[in-house]
Amino acid sequence: MKNLVLIGLSGCGKSTFGRKLAKRLRLPLLDTDVMIEKKTGRSIPDIFAADGESGFRDIESACAREAAAVQGAVISTGGGMILREENMKELSKNGLVVFIDRHPSRILRSTTLKDRPLVQDDRDKLFRLYAARLALYRRHADVTVPNHGSPRTLKRRILQVLRHYRRSNSHV
Repeated sequence: MKNLVLIGLSGCGKSTFGRKLAKRLRLPLLDTDVMIEKKTGRSIPDIFAADGESGFRDIESACAREAAAVQGAVISTGGGMILREENMKELSKNGLVVFIDRHPSRILRSTTLKDRPLVQDDRDKLFRLYAARLALYRRHADVTVPNHGSPRTLKRRILQVLRHYRRSNSHV
């Protein structure tokens, strides 16, 4: 059974979508940020502070390989997972990749940035990251789901993703 891989900007709703999709499909949820923290015994901000972004990305790539090896899971990735081609190659081998597209202005209205090391001290950086990464998110996605934040819309989008997921698994 294929994995369901969620990509998108930090704060876009991957964890929320992931929990709901995993529950609905009765599949395990793998959150690569949680995997990183368990693997290292440190928080993501601490990893960034001690090892820099490059060190963090190395650990993230190891967790991407580990998550991709699982069959039939919902995988919620960190916002920068798409920055390394090898991560997306591994995750997409046996996964339907879903880009959760939420504009930074909506993220800033509903999410705290204090635990997000790349943007915690610079709200404008979220807009710059979105602009820089948007083409990568779109290129790697099999399905794009806009997240405008309403619970009704979220439910409808989840059902849309489930239809794509079930179709992709019927061809396995």
